[in-house]
Amino acid sequence: MTDRLTRFMIGSRVRGEWLDLDDAWLEVLGRHAIPPLASRVLGELTAASLLLTATLKSGGSLTAQIVGGLGPAKLVVVECQADGRFRAVLKAARSPSWPAETDDLMHLLDPSGQARFVVTLDPQREGRSAYQGIVPLEGGSIAGALERYMARSEQLPTRLWLAADGRRAAGLLLQQLPAQDGGDAAPADPDIWNRVQHLGDTLKAPEILGSTAEQVIHRLFWQEPVRALDTRRVRFACSCSRERVARMLRMLGPEEVADIVAEQGSVSVSCEYCNANYAFDALDSRLLFEHGAAPGSNALH
Repeated sequence: MTDRLTRFMIGSRVRGEWLDLDDAWLEVLGRHAIPPLASRVLGELTAASLLLTATLKSGGSLTAQIVGGLGPAKLVVVECQADGRFRAVLKAARSPSWPAETDDLMHLLDPSGQARFVVTLDPQREGRSAYQGIVPLEGGSIAGALERYMARSEQLPTRLWLAADGRRAAGLLLQQLPAQDGGDAAPADPDIWNRVQHLGDTLKAPEILGSTAEQVIHRLFWQEPVRALDTRRVRFACSCSRERVARMLRMLGPEEVADIVAEQGSVSVSCEYCNANYAFDALDSRLLFEHGAAPGSNALH
């Protein structure tokens, strides 16, 4: 089974997750023409975001953004829902100059070091407000940037190993959990966190991209007390719709929409995530304000 997230425990204080992203990743790439290095950045951020979303206790959604500066990649965004749905996009600078190859994330985003990493957690529950954390993009990699974010914002020791190419995105997350309230603050095996980190550090990109959850867990942790939790399906799913676009156009007001139609013949809005295009001609636009409906039902892909 492809496109799945496998959760497991190592002992009582280390959470583990492995992500396999195949068909859903190909669907993302099929909607965007981006070079291999850029797709690697987008794939690694997608894998990391899905892994982190699965750690949320309250459900809701997680949005991870890398806001670039002077590099060829200006903005990388991944939106994930707790039920496994996600969408992702990378925006390039105008006439970007992509390096032939690089192991340093900063070469793609901002050599001047001004890029920022933004994580927004939205519990999507009544009475709970969204939380946003913004930190400098540090570490030279998606994994390094997120590890530093988790250390500063969540105070949870977290390690990530990520890889992506033109066929697949995958990754491993390990996280040291705090002691339970009223429980023993000292873990039964005080060295287990250091030990599993060293085991994770033996993973290289080719193995990450060429292995399943079962293979990686067996190779790395066969001597550890591993307990399987569950397996969750993940899938690409864009939340855009004609009705959402209609609501946006209503916010512009009838006069501004009418001016656009008069100048261009119709109002056309494209989704940056899935490339669906929603067009409203003169009749559609007038009906928006007369009946409050979203005329038509089909998006052009």
